Amino acid sequence: MTDLVEGDRLPLTIGAVAHGGHCVARIGGPHGQVVFVRHTLPGEEVVAEITEVHRGYLRADAVEITVPSPDRVTPPCPWAGPGRCGGCDLQHVAPSAQRDWKTAVVREQLRRLAGCTEHELDALGVRVEALPGGELGWRTRVRYTVDAGDRAGLLKHRSHEVVAIDRCRIAHPAIQSLDVTGRAWPASDAVAAVATTAGDVTVLDSAPVAADLLDEVEGTPLTGPETVRERAAGREWTIPAAGFWQIHPAAPDTLVGAVLDLLDPQPGETSWDLYGGAGLFAAALAGRTAGARVTLVESAPAAVAAARANLADLPQVEAVAARVDSALRRRRVTGPVDLVVLDPPRTGAGAPVVEGIVAAGPRAVAYVACDPAALARDVGTFRDAGWRLRALRAYDCFPMTQHVECVALLTR
Repeated sequence: MTDLVEGDRLPLTIGAVAHGGHCVARIGGPHGQVVFVRHTLPGEEVVAEITEVHRGYLRADAVEITVPSPDRVTPPCPWAGPGRCGGCDLQHVAPSAQRDWKTAVVREQLRRLAGCTEHELDALGVRVEALPGGELGWRTRVRYTVDAGDRAGLLKHRSHEVVAIDRCRIAHPAIQSLDVTGRAWPASDAVAAVATTAGDVTVLDSAPVAADLLDEVEGTPLTGPETVRERAAGREWTIPAAGFWQIHPAAPDTLVGAVLDLLDPQPGETSWDLYGGAGLFAAALAGRTAGARVTLVESAPAAVAAARANLADLPQVEAVAARVDSALRRRRVTGPVDLVVLDPPRTGAGAPVVEGIVAAGPRAVAYVACDPAALARDVGTFRDAGWRLRALRAYDCFPMTQHVECVALLTR
């Protein structure tokens, strides 16, 4: 069936889930051509419409469900589904089955990219846990793209086409109540809305971004404060409205708790907080190590300024403005060090950073990751250097989407 083109439809039996928000099917038997199918579940019989043709594989949407999975539900958002908004991947999946889906993806990535065995994964007890608050109304940062008619909407999957929605069901209630999608934006290409745990709400003039980048906002405030407040880890934080912050209201406290529990910091132990942002983990480490040195490394100038301002009451914390790979290579930060928190962007830390950490000789590393594939690649690098994955926590910080947050503990 090599003559398939976009728009063709064909019956498929759906196989396992895969990283990226889709399931795998094959044309012509178990060794046939691979099709990555969205809007479906393992075991379903569907009619799929081809959306992309590539050398060696196809992409498709399940447009008719012939035999549904028992885990299939009606999406709570009318804009979810084939040809509609691409912001949610799993609205057709029951909440508990969404976490099963993400657990399977995390395990598969660690097995395939990090070399972990099934026995190791079973011993780790890898299981994605729910966060408080349910599956809707959690998203505190939303970026909308403005269409040719000056209306703000969300993008289709892997497309620049804008879907003019009424409101985003996973957005925080304070964002849903704004008039962003109900008014014209003739002077903007995109707008972003931010609602914080301290009650601040800001709308920014922004730039378009891919639909699946849930935690990325930037731009100039149009309404609301330029600097907003967040509450987490027993502190109030002041950050730029366009600055990075965890997108789920419960995520900061959950991740800090996991990091501290896994690392078990002791008084007098020195720490690095790499890709430290506004200093969330640095503050937590400083509170547990009784005045020992904590070095935060961050490349974004606004985040460095926020860290220095927010942690001014913690003189043992130093914020270094630098790229992490450059700081390690140029010895802007040097060992020995006892503990490392590693919270890189979606692309991961990469081998040079991992090798720099290994060379510093810490007792333990807590790796906070929003992409299981990037985490698995870096875990593989640690393993090649003689380190071991000792524990792993996984959290559904992004319900209704394919994304999952992990905290891994690595030791020599």
